[in-house]
Amino acid sequence: MKKLLALILTAFLVLGGLVGCSNNEKPADEGGETTPAEETTNAKIGIILVGDENEGYTYAHMEGIKAAAKNLGIKDEDILWKYTVGEDQTCYDAAVDLVENGATLVISNSYGHQSFMQKAAQDFPEVTFVADTGDTAKLSGLSNFKNAFTAVYESRYVSGVVAGLKLQELIDNGALVDANKDENGNIKIGYVGAYPYAEVVSGYTAFYLGIKSVVENVVMYVEYTNSWFDLTAEATVGDDLMSRGCVIVGQHADSTGAPSQLQKNMQDNKYGFTAYSVGYNVSMLDVAPDVALTSASNVWEKFYTYAFTCWQNGSDMVTDWVGGYNEGAVAITDLGKNVAAGTQEAVDKTIAAIKSGELHVFDASTFTVGGVNPTSILGDLDGDFTPEFECLIDGYFHESEFRSAPYFAERIDGITELN
Repeated sequence: MKKLLALILTAFLVLGGLVGCSNNEKPADEGGETTPAEETTNAKIGIILVGDENEGYTYAHMEGIKAAAKNLGIKDEDILWKYTVGEDQTCYDAAVDLVENGATLVISNSYGHQSFMQKAAQDFPEVTFVADTGDTAKLSGLSNFKNAFTAVYESRYVSGVVAGLKLQELIDNGALVDANKDENGNIKIGYVGAYPYAEVVSGYTAFYLGIKSVVENVVMYVEYTNSWFDLTAEATVGDDLMSRGCVIVGQHADSTGAPSQLQKNMQDNKYGFTAYSVGYNVSMLDVAPDVALTSASNVWEKFYTYAFTCWQNGSDMVTDWVGGYNEGAVAITDLGKNVAAGTQEAVDKTIAAIKSGELHVFDASTFTVGGVNPTSILGDLDGDFTPEFECLIDGYFHESEFRSAPYFAERIDGITELN
């Protein structure tokens, strides 16, 4: 435990420099571009992706990579791509191939890549490896192994405010039906989750709390697909949640399956009411123009600009990089045509409160566990799925401050996992 505490204290010091490379990074100018110190000659950047442009999460990474490279003057031929790489030995093989082809920085974008990236970091100490969404870099003891993620729970909360305002509009207009309420009169909302990991739990809890900041009497049902990307499974879960009466359906899943299904159900009047969608990664307006409200998203350009600048300058990266609204690293996508009146103003106000520190997403006064407001919530900071370190400090849970990947895994009242 003493060792863990020492590591956590170290994390505070490391994360103090979230948006700057150590040593000789040059600051970004007012336009958001960073001036490279010196071109890295012959070296390459290697990218390992769990999907391709057809999968929203990976597409967002691809767009961020391309934007960062353009801003920094990095040539297309200096970036080596590996698409649709499994969360298995093929990831290690891809990393080795990239190194053998000149990559001195290798970045992967899926949690399941992490152990293979760490092994590659052990085998190639002269190369920097970054596992996005990972959580073991700090404890690995490897100076060339890093983690990075955004504080996407912030944008999930904001997307919940958008959903809550729509829900209030439906209440005011008398548009809810009996199926939309449970036996206690609470309004039902749903969530399509990928896996029961802290990353997903943190996200769906933030979304739920955003809704509850507008409409108090809501309950949420979470159903897992056990896949990050499965168009059919996500559509099936979205339909199942709607069949249970859920009038808002959020998601931490990477396809358009659920929003598309909700749009179809609305057009077919399948259940006698309309359920509205809040997506993830990218806008869902193209596939669900009538029911998509917005999507919580990551602005990956911010991280890749940081990482590529460090690569250009030969600077070491922080062990855990994280960026939220203050760093411009998270956002919600364009609002749909059927959002409630006043939504943009409420969004702007909420974002400003998050940025100023007036609003903390996991404020313990806003939720209960076992019927009471919690005074202690432990976080799992060493990746063993066993929470062990106090993270409820000054009345709120300090998410993504001790490491970049989310570690809020508390199951709060009002949310039911169906599988």
